Formats: sequence, structure tokens, C-alpha cells
Amino acid sequence: MHADHLSSLQNHSVNVFRKTHLCIPHLIVNDIRNINFYELKNLGINALAFDKDNTLTTPYSDEIYPPFKSAWEESKKIFGNENLIIVSNSSGTGDDPGFIQAEAIEKSLGVYVLRHMSKKPSCGQELLSHFAAYNPHTIAIIGDRVFTDVLFGNLNGMFTVLTRKIISKKRDNFMATMIRRVEYKMLDYYIAKGIKPPFHPFLKNKDSGFLKKE
Repeated sequence: MHADHLSSLQNHSVNVFRKTHLCIPHLIVNDIRNINFYELKNLGINALAFDKDNTLTTPYSDEIYPPFKSAWEESKKIFGNENLIIVSNSSGTGDDPGFIQAEAIEKSLGVYVLRHMSKKPSCGQELLSHFAAYNPHTIAIIGDRVFTDVLFGNLNGMFTVLTRKIISKKRDNFMATMIRRVEYKMLDYYIAKGIKPPFHPFLKNKDSGFLKKE
């Protein structure tokens, strides 16, 4: 984990510990196969932002994790490739000289990889500028991390989805693995205490459970 990423997390620590609801996702699923993309679209979501490693692919791979291929294609069919984007904290950042990794992922997965110098949870402006035609609450962020993906989405008024069952620990960043354990324990504690996610207008009179597939 690079120094700029640690700095980003430190800058948002006040939000994590004083505003604990910002760490609570609107929807928790095992993986993307459990997301009802049709219902998500019907709810009013216009665009999907995906984390990559351990959300769509094994760590540092450019290829969709084979068991997820059907769900991935379904998301593209329902929303359109132009309304999907990948927001990685490696590919498409300053850690990706010439954006070579981003271009390889785009070729493999068929959707754009966001170019951003600030890492999640601090690159909200870049993503919102990319989807400038949409209100933030009509964008869903989908990923496996609380302090990056969920916090990033909630800070920017998006609909947040946590994919809790990671694909693989092999080749995964050691520090990310350690922090993820802390994140999930903290999340369970907050949920057990009854802390709810930030208000989202699409869920005003609904429970997010109807967006799950078993």
C-alpha cells in the first residue's frame, strides 16, 4: 500500500470514526452474482462503478473471474458498456505509467477504466465528472473494501454495494488483506449496534434486500 493511499485514508479517518454510518453499505452480497442488476436499474440507478481486484478479477489479473462472466455480461447488457466504469487504486492511477494496465483491462473487460491521481476514497470528483450527466445518487459503487469503496461511495452520495466474499487471497496486497479483516470486524460491530447506512432516496420506503439474488 503506497504512501499516498495511506494519506488518503488518514485524511478521511475523522469520517470513519465520527460518522460511522459512512462505513455501512446500502447492500451487502457475497459477490456480483448476487446482485439483481435488473432491479437495480428499475430502482433508478443509471451507472455502475466497479472496483477490480477481488470484485471482478483475482488480484492483479486483467480477466474476469470465470464464475462471474455471466453476471458481468448481464450488467453490461442492462446498463450498457458506456455506463459501467472500473475504479481501481492501481490501474489508471499514478502507479500505472502511461496507463498501460488500464488499457489492458479495457481491452479485456470492455469498459472504461477511470484515470485518477487521487485514490479511493478521495477520487469522487473524477468519477462524478465522468458521469456528469447523472446525479450522484443514481450511481452505484460496487467493491470489496469498506475504507475505500464503501466510504468513497457514501462520501459522494452514491448507492454502495459491498461484495464481501473475496475471490482469492493469492497475490493480494498483504496490507490490504490485513486492513480488510479490520474493516469487516468493524462493519459487523456497527451493524450489530443498529447503525444504518446514509439515507438514499431510492430506498426511502424499501428494504435493500430485494436487490439480492440468492
